[in-house]
Amino acid sequence: MDKHEQWLGAAPADGGELLELSVVDADGERIDRWLSQHCDLSRNRIQKLIDQGGLKINQTLCTNKKVTIRVGDALQLYVPPAEQFELVAEAIPLDILYEDEYLLVVNKAAGMVVHPAPGHPKGTLVNAILAHCGDQLTGVGGVRRPGIVHRLDKDTTGAMVVAKTEPVLHHLQGQIQAKTAKREYWGVVFGAPKLAEEWETMDAPIGRHPKDRKKMAVVPLEKGGRTAVTHWRIQERLGNYTLMHYRLETGRTHQIRVHSAMVGNPIVGDLTYGAGRSVGVKLPGQALHARQLTLTHPISHEPIVAIAPLPTIFTTLLQRLRQR
Repeated sequence: MDKHEQWLGAAPADGGELLELSVVDADGERIDRWLSQHCDLSRNRIQKLIDQGGLKINQTLCTNKKVTIRVGDALQLYVPPAEQFELVAEAIPLDILYEDEYLLVVNKAAGMVVHPAPGHPKGTLVNAILAHCGDQLTGVGGVRRPGIVHRLDKDTTGAMVVAKTEPVLHHLQGQIQAKTAKREYWGVVFGAPKLAEEWETMDAPIGRHPKDRKKMAVVPLEKGGRTAVTHWRIQERLGNYTLMHYRLETGRTHQIRVHSAMVGNPIVGDLTYGAGRSVGVKLPGQALHARQLTLTHPISHEPIVAIAPLPTIFTTLLQRLRQR
């Protein structure tokens, strides 16, 4: 009996996941394309799983990712358990905006991933805060994401709060869920938005992109989208560009980037949702910065207002656009 027969029709013993699907809505479509639209996995990831012998069609092993499916086919896709990372403390410099014995607020740098993941096993914010906090973070919020209250995209800079104890973690997460914590961003967009009011609202649900599982998109609620609300106003007009001020009401993945692109004003430097046009400054990623984070201290109940200075490259971009 091969390893695939061992997981056929049963929960994998190694902690992996067995996805069982029936084809009811397609005929003659490539298996990898169909699976990418029906699983929370990228097409590239699915192709690798098929190559590794993780797919059965009607209980027959299939290693051909180009095979076509038919209505009525029964599919089984074995997804191995996530790669486990040994978290190692790394002495990576941190720009600390606020710290006490209960929490710290850091100004995350561009290019820094928040926690280890496939392709980024080290050099993350988690590795850095483990070195900074030592044993204080042991077991806080789970092994993989100790102390992490919320996240920022890899190339988004700015203020992030990290909890040092489990009760503080839950309190801070509760503030974000209850919308009492305020998260404000600055971003440079293409174009000149025409806003009738000082603050306007973009209210459009966001979910996984139906064809590209690495991206997010505006997706109707009835098709799996989740409520996403972003408030924005003009901070400074810069000719054919605009510095925008954003306030998050919800915190969906890539929310500001998706909403900005939706209305035709993508974030400058955003190659995923934007046009990738040159602006004369070599940006490390999207020009989006979490400028201000306002919280209530979980212990003292005093307000904490952390303002993250703009990164040098962001300031350079603004100077170039003003000169134009």
